[in-house]
Amino acid sequence: MGHDDSYFMKMALQEAESAMKMGEIPVGAVVVSHGQVIARAHNMTERLTDVTAHAEMQAITMAADLLGGKYLSDCTLYVTLEPCVMCAGAISWAQLGKLVIGANDSKRGYKLLAPDVLHPKTEVIEGVLADKSTEMLQSFFRARR
Repeated sequence: MGHDDSYFMKMALQEAESAMKMGEIPVGAVVVSHGQVIARAHNMTERLTDVTAHAEMQAITMAADLLGGKYLSDCTLYVTLEPCVMCAGAISWAQLGKLVIGANDSKRGYKLLAPDVLHPKTEVIEGVLADKSTEMLQSFFRARR
């Protein structure tokens, strides 16, 4: 039985919630291969004191490790916030089959800064449960002000 994109995006939102509880910017990511979740991750830049520890980077590394190869052409990455240029570059190098994005990032998202960075075969779907992701990000930043 196949699940729709919002089913897996809800899992990514759960990851984002875990990040928020740890004081991390609430971004979550899930990698799905042939209908199975093979990686779940969230932002860990504070905990790991590593600017590259974005949810997408963590998830890509886990998925590649599990699959035993660097290419994720049969996989879908669900991420609650539009990837930054760094993450989009990694998504491109992984030759990801499909990218599903929650909220857009109008300041730091790859579409503004490097719109052609993704692999040409990567299918992109935007706006899946975007409101929930945006709400979580806004409440996180409101609480920090």
